[in-house]
Amino acid sequence: MYSGPQNIRIALALLIAIMLIGVAGYVFIENFTIVEAFYMTVITVSTVGFKEVHEMDPAGQIFTSFLIILSFGLFAYALTTLTRFVFDGNFRNYYYDFKMRKIVGRMQSHVIVVGWGRTGHRAVDQLNKHNTQFVIVEKDQERINSIRSKKYGPYIMESSTTDEALTLAGIEKARAIITTLPNDAANLMIIITAKKLNPNIQIISRAVREKSDIKLRRAGANNVIMSDRMGGSRMAKRVTHPTTLEFIDTLLNQQANVHLEQIFCEDLSECFLNKTIKEMNVGAKTGANIIGMRKSDGTIVFNPSPDVVVQCSDKLFAMGTDEELRALRKLLFTS
Repeated sequence: MYSGPQNIRIALALLIAIMLIGVAGYVFIENFTIVEAFYMTVITVSTVGFKEVHEMDPAGQIFTSFLIILSFGLFAYALTTLTRFVFDGNFRNYYYDFKMRKIVGRMQSHVIVVGWGRTGHRAVDQLNKHNTQFVIVEKDQERINSIRSKKYGPYIMESSTTDEALTLAGIEKARAIITTLPNDAANLMIIITAKKLNPNIQIISRAVREKSDIKLRRAGANNVIMSDRMGGSRMAKRVTHPTTLEFIDTLLNQQANVHLEQIFCEDLSECFLNKTIKEMNVGAKTGANIIGMRKSDGTIVFNPSPDVVVQCSDKLFAMGTDEELRALRKLLFTS
């Protein structure tokens, strides 16, 4: 844990207080000018032993003695705190944290990932894979050091259950939040806070206990993921549907050459809106295939008919290679 801004503020306040007391004392007791009083205070508290500005009367000598006694410990503490902050790497870390907040402040339509455990790490890997802007919210110093040293991405070092943390993470401008904490109560609090700050945000939450699923959804989570349940289900399907699961894993694998992509129809070029899938003819033009769509009412349509009309509020799901999906994006968004 590095010395935070609070320690630095205290150290600076002590230095300023010592200087003000010294300057004020010499001005009123010895009738020094402001410059002379400042000089005298500096050489007194720093104990460098330079010559006095003027000969002092007994009152000035007594004041100087008390100033030395008062300042010795306080000045040493302040100077030590500032020195450690700069030379122990704390200043660099604090500057880096400040820089991260500036970067996050400029983000829009990004994803907030709460928690930097194994689940959060995997979520970030997927977001990086798809070039999706994200920010990590984590309060543990060791995990922040790992994020910082390995340059995983932008982060906010705050307790994720506070309004301040989510505000710093840009919750008002974010499009989704993924909360991965191993504590259902903490995840519930984050969901409630996120919905309060951004009612339209998409929320994906981890759940540890099965009975928490309904509570998290009622609080506002769009999707609730139970890693234990999903893990057990996938292991069973390895036995009952091995080839099917292998095919799905291939599609989702980072190393695979075939990928799935979601397309927001509201971003389509006008020439494709209110057209049928057949009229769009994306397969022949790009090689990518439309394998599904989500209607505005939430209905999922698999392998939609060529005669289905694409509306602005729909979402399309396309499958293809990286090259095919790039061609698809270029066709749909720039034509």
